[in-house]
Amino acid sequence: MVELYLYLLLLFFSFISLTLFFLFYKHKIPFSAPNLPPGTIGYPMIGETLEFLSTGWKGHPEKFIFDRMIKYSSEIFKTSLLGEPIVVFCGASCNKFLFCNENKLVTSWWPDNVNKVFPTSLQTSSKEESKKMRKLLPHFLKPEALQRYVSVMDHIAHQHFASFWENKTQVTVYPLAKRYTFLLACRLFMSIEDENHVAKFSDPFHLLGSGIISLPIDFPGTPFNKAIKASKFIRKELLKIIRVRKVDLAEGKATQTQDILSHMLLTCNEDGEYMNEFDIADKILGLLIGGHDTASVTCTFIVKYLAELPHIYDRVYQDISHSVRLVWIKFLFSVYKV
Repeated sequence: MVELYLYLLLLFFSFISLTLFFLFYKHKIPFSAPNLPPGTIGYPMIGETLEFLSTGWKGHPEKFIFDRMIKYSSEIFKTSLLGEPIVVFCGASCNKFLFCNENKLVTSWWPDNVNKVFPTSLQTSSKEESKKMRKLLPHFLKPEALQRYVSVMDHIAHQHFASFWENKTQVTVYPLAKRYTFLLACRLFMSIEDENHVAKFSDPFHLLGSGIISLPIDFPGTPFNKAIKASKFIRKELLKIIRVRKVDLAEGKATQTQDILSHMLLTCNEDGEYMNEFDIADKILGLLIGGHDTASVTCTFIVKYLAELPHIYDRVYQDISHSVRLVWIKFLFSVYKV
């Protein structure tokens, strides 16, 4: 019996040793090539993730970047975040290099945790997906199309401010901005007007947004595991919406120019093939995620800086055009001023 316990203990320690060796070896390989930029990869697996998150929690996320620019290089340095090796480009010249060489010297890439959240995106490369999206979106970003959205944005803004901003002595801007931008995205992308229907997506999207930028540890209860479950739930709901829209299009209750969803369903590629429902669901999901945090963060900072810089606020308020394209922005400023 004692020998059995010793054997099991030896087996356990052997397993732990092999696991640690694999983690260290896997972590070391990406940065073992010569001519790499200066920097450090931190601890195995987690890299410098904890320090990166710590600066964010303290309200100074830029400190992580600035500290390394001072220590290693003002233009480029290496690090490791969320289990992935990373090279950070800093400054105007480096950013120009990146954006001028897209799909030439550099190409879009997603880490494994994103591919697990969007499994159908693995069917084609990131480069091909980027090209597809660029062909789909310009139709909805032309000046004529944007003019059609102004009345929709204005109407939703009126309802939003009347419900959550007016007659309030104090508001927390960021969650309200997220609520507004997400409602607007659902309306413009899929023509969903019922706030209760939109609210059904709210919590899963919060879990999804948090889980995508977490450590890719797929165990029950982890943010990453919750993100995968949330993506499955959202995808099922989107598939229901897509199938209803297909029926509406066939019966003439919806049009191709109604929103991006209709356009995706009725647009074929060079070979005459239409996108399948799962690809469309993933693309709509990606668009909703892209507009969920970025736009709301921008709106929040606009309100923050206008509140802190009243002379800028007054100048902006006076200079805003009365043209139809900027009516919704002026409404935001006017409601805030009240």
